[in-house]
This record gives sequence, structure tokens and C-alpha cells, in this order.
Amino acid sequence: MITKRRFLSRVKSESFLIGILCLIGLIPYPKLVKKRGRPFYYSPTVMLRCFIVRVWLRIPGNNALHNYFSIDIPYNRKVMKACGLDRLPDRRTFDRRFRIISFDMKHMIDAMGMLFVNEGLVDPFIVSIDSSLLKARGHVWHRSSMEKNEIPRSGIDTDGHWGLSRTKGWVFGYKLHIICSTGSLIVPLSADVTTANIPDNSMYESITASLPYGTRYIVGDSGYDDQELCDFSRHRGSLLVFPLKRYRCTTDPDRLALLQFYHSEYGQHVYSQRSISVEPLIEHLKDVFGIDPLPVRGFDNVRSIVLLSVLLYQVMVYYNHLTGRPLRALKHMLGS
Repeated sequence: MITKRRFLSRVKSESFLIGILCLIGLIPYPKLVKKRGRPFYYSPTVMLRCFIVRVWLRIPGNNALHNYFSIDIPYNRKVMKACGLDRLPDRRTFDRRFRIISFDMKHMIDAMGMLFVNEGLVDPFIVSIDSSLLKARGHVWHRSSMEKNEIPRSGIDTDGHWGLSRTKGWVFGYKLHIICSTGSLIVPLSADVTTANIPDNSMYESITASLPYGTRYIVGDSGYDDQELCDFSRHRGSLLVFPLKRYRCTTDPDRLALLQFYHSEYGQHVYSQRSISVEPLIEHLKDVFGIDPLPVRGFDNVRSIVLLSVLLYQVMVYYNHLTGRPLRALKHMLGS
């Protein structure tokens, strides 16, 4: 737990960005598994801070990030120092580390989610899960060309795929899967990114694995109507709540009990939390960080930029908590 006194004594006051970079060094993230090969010269925390600067300032690419750090002015030197850089990394170092940082992001997002729970900022009793399609950068890759493995023009993200949304129709790109708290403070608790064609139910176990055992209800839409997911949730002490229709032929006792709960007054109250939590949260994330359409191409780059945005969202909310600011007043902070 980070006490306010410890935090405020170490965070610089030059700008929101420098304060956020200092905070990232204080948060107790999980110890990451050491990868094989030569150890990195720049630690994961240092590179994370560098890429937070990229997201914060809407820097379009790693070349531009390298150029930003190379500008020798007082504020840029302070940002470099807050990142923990003793020298400017090579541009190729930024490219290489940006593609692989997404493997650490999900664990960090999970850890931040538990930090909110452990410090009593959110109540995990009812959580909400959903996904959202993110349009790929550049031109679309039509199915006829995909089947022939033909790339008819440049600027196509060949890692993307087609997915169907009830509100947007067919979208070529990727999908953000996210689970969040409900109640007075709505923040992401876990998240991941896939291509747009991956169904929601296939990501359910991975996204919910980090939830505390105090979670009683997990609210989703009809895309999570899967008996295996219901059984998985039940074994963890939770109830998966999703829209259920009354079928005369339904005989399974567990499904009948879920059906009865869903149509009860309390069940409808639980389900109503979805529309006022995860749905506006996703739109807020897109609006604050400009990730739809996506600013990068390639699955690894997309996963990195989206998960960095989710993690930064969490850190900014926690920063506001520690400094006594309105918790979700985020958008005006960026770029300052």
C-alpha cells in the first residue's frame, strides 16, 4: 500500500506527467519472470515510463519518441530523469522493447486492479465484462483478398481481422476485452487485446482469472452465454449474469436457477450495472487516449499501445486519489 505521505514526499510537482512517472516507480508491480538471453540494459520499469511518455503526449511512433528525448531543453531533461534514463536509448531499442512490453502489461493491469480492491477504492462484489472492436489503422483487407493471401495495396494491417458488432456492423481490426468495477468508482480490473474475430467467451477465463474471491456477480452480455463459463464461475464462487430468455424446454436445474435470478428484481438490478459501468468506461478510454481507430499497425504494437492506455488510465485515477483530485478527471491532464 502506498501512503499519501510517502507518495507526496517523492512526487515532483513540475507537471502531471512527471508525477505519474514517479508514481509508476512506487507501485508494487508483480515480479516478472526473467526471460532467457542477455539481460536488458534498460529495466522494464524504465522502458514502461518511456512508453507512458509516448502515450501521454500522443507521440505517433518510436522515431518521434526518440526525437523527443533527443531535444536538449530543461523540461525534456526532467522527463528523461523521471523515466530513469541515464542516456538516450537507440531507436531500435524502443522498437524492440515496444513490441514485447505487452507481455508484461496484462500482469501490471491485474496488479493495479488488485491495488484498487485492497485499498478499498472499489468493491469487487459486482463486476462487469465486455469487449469492443477497434478499427485497424489504414485500409481494410477484404475477405476475398485475405482468402487469396493477396495484399492489393499498401497501408493494410495484415495482422487485423474482421469482427461483427451489433452497433457498428463489420469492423476490420482488433478487439479490447475488459472487466471493470461497478459502483461509485469504475476502473479496469483486467484487460487484454485480440484480433477482432476472437469470440468473447474464449477470453472469459483469462480476463476473470485475477479477480478476488470476494467477487459474487460477473455481468456480461449474451456473448457470454456458455455453460462452461457458468460452471467455471460457479467453481470460483461467482455467478455469471447475462440476458436469458424463458424457454419451455429448459430443464437444467442450474440454468433454471440462473433464469429465475436474472428475471428477479435483484437480478435486474445486478444486470443494470453493465450499462452504467463497462460500456461508458470503454468509450471513455477511447476518447481519452484516441485508440479507435488505432494509431499503430501490427498485433504486437496494437496490444502494447492499447494495454499501455488501460494501465495509464488506472495509474492516473490512482494518482488523483493520492493527490485529492477528482478521480476520473483525466483528459485535461494529458499533454501537461
